[in-house]
Amino acid sequence: MTIAVNLLTIAVYILGFLALAYQIVAILAALFYRLESRLVRARPEPASLPAISILKPVRGLDSGFEHAIASHATQDYPEFEILFGVHSFDDPAVPAIRALITAHPGVSIRLLECKTATPNGKVGVLIDLLKEARHPVLVVNDSDISVPPDYLRRLAARLIMDKAGLVTCPYRATARSVPGVWEAFGIVVDFVPSTLVAPLVGVREFGLGSTLCFRRDDLARAGGFEPVAGFIADDYQLAKRITSLCGRAVISEVVVQTDLSRPSWLNVWKHQLRWARTIRASRGGGFLGLPLTHAGVWIALAFACGLWSLAFTLLAARLAMAIVCGFFALESLLALLLSPLAPLWDLWAFAVWLSAFTGHTVEWRGQRFRLSKNGALERLNP
Repeated sequence: MTIAVNLLTIAVYILGFLALAYQIVAILAALFYRLESRLVRARPEPASLPAISILKPVRGLDSGFEHAIASHATQDYPEFEILFGVHSFDDPAVPAIRALITAHPGVSIRLLECKTATPNGKVGVLIDLLKEARHPVLVVNDSDISVPPDYLRRLAARLIMDKAGLVTCPYRATARSVPGVWEAFGIVVDFVPSTLVAPLVGVREFGLGSTLCFRRDDLARAGGFEPVAGFIADDYQLAKRITSLCGRAVISEVVVQTDLSRPSWLNVWKHQLRWARTIRASRGGGFLGLPLTHAGVWIALAFACGLWSLAFTLLAARLAMAIVCGFFALESLLALLLSPLAPLWDLWAFAVWLSAFTGHTVEWRGQRFRLSKNGALERLNP
């Protein structure tokens, strides 16, 4: 019994210190991101900016949709177009899009009915939108993303001046239910910080659905949208293909925003589980190491083993990481106000991680799919 206790204590020490190291790296990544953002904003703009086509697949009327699409139509940018794609003109979002077109006659905005059928319906829409796009730089983002007026200028500048293959944006979220606020908190103190860490440790193939900006020619070199049509994580798969051929991914200094509306606890759990199983299928090795980022688990184990110094040090580091990453880097007041709950989020995230191993199915937009080992989709019968 004593030997088992000693082995457990040693394991908690080792894994706890690894978790502490991750918190420190995440803090450094956030500080570096903040410093880089200030330096980038101080740089002169490129002499010329390329024309941009914004491709926006739409399905359903998401909360905050009208505000989100209006923020795209009011961009301070020389030449751009917005292409909205729906599977049917009966989609509930269509009246809002038509109202936007009427309200902004000076902006090139088109609404297209897209009929290409793919396992990932969003990619089918992108395939059709690409055929109608006129410009050499493409921006793809989720339909509920709200952006600042200089969004396109910032993306184009990073694409050109950093000689990037792809530019992506971190994001924060708003919500109007307690479960939604909980998920929004997790985004800024767990998910996005892991993205900030990625380039610091040499990871190249990352990209978020909040924004993917890339050159049309580079997309063509990567095979277009068709190769990712069978995957649930189309943003990751697309970024992986483009960066493997055309240069690194860059995280923009622009932080965009999404609206989670009023999800229930069950909705949040299903959403988190879908994310977890998608990551497990797409990046199995990295997924196995995720518990090392869940400091709250090791704080609890350290306390249980009587390792007070480790527990309090790790607790302080976790709270600092939540504040520095969530508030200082992403400017989320939620991260500052709820930072003491970060260890509890880690316990929730660890439970989601464990649940990801209990099956291979996900629910996505009212349909059920089975995920293969590489993240490919297989639609299941209702």
